[in-house]
Amino acid sequence: MPATSSASATPPTPGVELAALLADRELGLRALTGAGERAPAVAVHAVHASEMADPSPYLLGGELLLTAGAQLEADADAYVARLVAAGAAALGFGVAPVYEEVPPELAAACARHGLPLLEVPPRTPFTAVARTVWRLMAEARTRELRRVTEAQQSLAAAAARPDPVPALLRRLAATLGGHATLLPAGGQDPGRDAGQGTGQAATRHAGRDLPPEAAGALAALLTRVGAPGGPATATDAAAGWQLTAYPLGGEGQVLGVAVPDRTPGDHAITAIAAVLLTLLTTHRPAGTEAGALTRLLLGGSPAEALGPGPWHVVHARGTGDPRALAAALGTVLVDARGEEVRLLAEREPGPLPGWRLGVSAPADPGALAGAEAQARRALRRAEAARAPLARHTAGGLDALLDPAEALTHARELLAPLAPEQVRTLRAWLAHHGSWDRTAAALGVHRNTVRQRVARCTALLGRDLDDPDTRMELWFALRTLDRQDNSPVT
Repeated sequence: MPATSSASATPPTPGVELAALLADRELGLRALTGAGERAPAVAVHAVHASEMADPSPYLLGGELLLTAGAQLEADADAYVARLVAAGAAALGFGVAPVYEEVPPELAAACARHGLPLLEVPPRTPFTAVARTVWRLMAEARTRELRRVTEAQQSLAAAAARPDPVPALLRRLAATLGGHATLLPAGGQDPGRDAGQGTGQAATRHAGRDLPPEAAGALAALLTRVGAPGGPATATDAAAGWQLTAYPLGGEGQVLGVAVPDRTPGDHAITAIAAVLLTLLTTHRPAGTEAGALTRLLLGGSPAEALGPGPWHVVHARGTGDPRALAAALGTVLVDARGEEVRLLAEREPGPLPGWRLGVSAPADPGALAGAEAQARRALRRAEAARAPLARHTAGGLDALLDPAEALTHARELLAPLAPEQVRTLRAWLAHHGSWDRTAAALGVHRNTVRQRVARCTALLGRDLDDPDTRMELWFALRTLDRQDNSPVT
């Protein structure tokens, strides 16, 4: 089953292979026989030192765990099994402080469970191992960022050629060392025999040929992403190839790539290509996207520059790259100068991993200022509720509150009151604090109303003569009234 993920144009930090640590003579690390033949190929993403008998609860996965065995259990097999279950990449054992050599039973347990085991000599502090890992990771990240920057320049140059789409696909496939497919709206088959024509609607291919199994898996992935309501991106693997699909522009066109080995920068490079291909291939009437920006710069108003819409204003916060977010939403109208990314899209957004989105109601170009405020408020609601997306909903002041949060607040505020007290308070507020009219509505004596309201004042610890307090209580009571399953009636 293919997995979905967000496309980020910032490559994650690559791991460090154990082979690189073993090659560092200053560290003097030694791979023991119990580490198995796979030790040099294992990637380390963090270093953690612990003398706990069971450090597994404190591991996230991918760590090189360093220990001197101060509290090593007699059952070395159970110790290693827990580390493997926690996702540890390797175990480094420091000799001399506690043990003169690595315990044979520990080496045997690592061999049984396939956990690489390194011997750390007495002269090598654990901090030296950690610093070397951070240094190698920083160097790898710098190389990957340089690769992404160079790829961005070469893709932009390809997009400026007279035949931009095939040129860009060829450059993308060459940069990734794999295969690239552009499936038009309504396309189904990414195989080499599909769409060899040069028209806009033809399927285009570039790069290495795919084996039949990988081609079939990529076809299914492209169809899934290109379907209405499909995911922002999707990944799969087949026949040793790593497959990824990106929708372009919201019209059913999809970019697919296949690589034999996925590197941290591949997603970033493909996201850049997706943005460029969106601009080159998406059919839009004059007056949108780049044409809209051009006319706006030449003196037009937003209403004149943009198409009729409807448009959605989106405010977003997240850790991904705004260019990838724009590509996922099928737009290039993005402002990413601050912490809060603002976008203008014709396609109504859905939740995207790694982002919190606030989405305005559909608006025509002349109403974008109001939609901007709606999106800003919606993003605040999404952040308060820790939700991936919040949309603006019309309906007065109640629409500015998250329903779940409002219900929680109402229940907490009115929790000290018994049902009869809640009923009396509701009637008293509805009759603007009139004792007589409240008593008539409830069928009780006016002194009974006074006693109940006085008790409500004491239980709530609020001044019921304060108009702000009355307003808050009224909204809380209305919120409970709308909940048929509320325990307070």
